[in-house]
Amino acid sequence: MKIDIQSPGFTPKQGLLNFVHKEVGKVDGLYEEIISLEVCLSLDNSSTNENKNCRLRLVIPGNDLLSFAESETFEEATKLSIDILKRQIEKIKTKRRRRYGIKSINRDTL
Repeated sequence: MKIDIQSPGFTPKQGLLNFVHKEVGKVDGLYEEIISLEVCLSLDNSSTNENKNCRLRLVIPGNDLLSFAESETFEEATKLSIDILKRQIEKIKTKRRRRYGIKSINRDTL
């Protein structure tokens, strides 16, 4: 899986980049047909403390999966956004299992 991290408006520290790579790497094993994952870390110009945003775009065959989370830290926003993606992946897998009447999905069965 190819991981692309963008951070418009600021340069992230290496520790944050390592954390993001480690966390989004967990998504790779959940679905076999993942092509790439795009991460966009941005700052919101608001007066609240929850101004760190994480947008994820999971590129898969068919429709891409999108998630967005906002929090006080980039790490927390990344985790929340990944949790949203995990729920979406499970929903897709459940739909395919029902449609094809099989217990597990892999590339050979589709």
